[in-house]
Amino acid sequence: MGTSGDSNGFRRWHEAAGEEIIPSTDVRIVTSDGQSITAHSSVLASGSPVLERMLDRQCRSRNSERVIHILGVSHDAVLAFVRFLYSSSMTALASREAEEAMAAHGVALLALAHAYRVPWLKRGCEAGMAARLRAADVVDVLKVAALCDAPRLRHRCMKLVAKEFAAVQQSEGWRFVQKHDPGLELEILQFLEEEEQRARRWRRGQANQQTYQMLNEAMECLHQIFIKGNKDSSTSSSPTCQRLQLLVHHYATCDRKLTPGGCTHCKRTRELFRLHSSLCTDHPCRVPLCKHFKLKIKRDEKLDQTWRLLVKKVATAKVMATLARRKRPELVQRSWLRYGGRRR
Repeated sequence: MGTSGDSNGFRRWHEAAGEEIIPSTDVRIVTSDGQSITAHSSVLASGSPVLERMLDRQCRSRNSERVIHILGVSHDAVLAFVRFLYSSSMTALASREAEEAMAAHGVALLALAHAYRVPWLKRGCEAGMAARLRAADVVDVLKVAALCDAPRLRHRCMKLVAKEFAAVQQSEGWRFVQKHDPGLELEILQFLEEEEQRARRWRRGQANQQTYQMLNEAMECLHQIFIKGNKDSSTSSSPTCQRLQLLVHHYATCDRKLTPGGCTHCKRTRELFRLHSSLCTDHPCRVPLCKHFKLKIKRDEKLDQTWRLLVKKVATAKVMATLARRKRPELVQRSWLRYGGRRR
């Protein structure tokens, strides 16, 4: 195994680009253009199990010189890869030199880290490339992520494709995929469809949540109108309370609420009364028809599952609204005790 002094010496030699302080090396790495990089076999073996096996085979063959061929990428990319092996730490990825190497040779470094099984460098390459993704080259990076088994980078690529698909469609990579890689094109289109479905579900959930909050507000308004009195409720500026007061007034004066077919507004008001009775725990209760609907619920235990779910959601919205109102004063009090109280 190489010593830390050997590693530091190798690093200083590459930074100085000179030969006056070259440490003793015992392996030569040949790149695609025929250039060579001298290194220490112990450092390479400790950094990569693949390189370790290659060096072991050469050691058993008793060759006078150990030579490793790393082809398919540029000499500078191989040199950056070897430098990372000498650092052998995630902290090395935070340096300015590492960022420059990632910017210049990110794809090659990811391929080398995958091929030679250097997991910490592979994770760093995934993160670095994900931070530099652009719509113009995201399809090319996506193909590299698939070849190098980089799921985190692949997911980031897919997210960017979904976000900026109009720009991705103008790229050369997308046109190449349409002509020569129908499998990847289908995978991207399926992901876009899944993203759209998730977005629709989220929007539908948000709309439902707003509905439950409005119904909970309506239940609170009913409590103000019939239990606290109309005088208290008239001061409310909430649009929901104002509309509910109009509905209640209309229900009290409407002549069609009991006729066949009935009145649409009266039907809506009766449903609100029914919802109130499903949530009400007061005995007795002043809200109209509350006792009537409570008795009806007792007689008919098999309520509609949709109605049961609605009652449950509105009850949950009530709890959440109560917690939200209680949380703010507590936070203000804690902040005052932490900062204002200490100053005094």
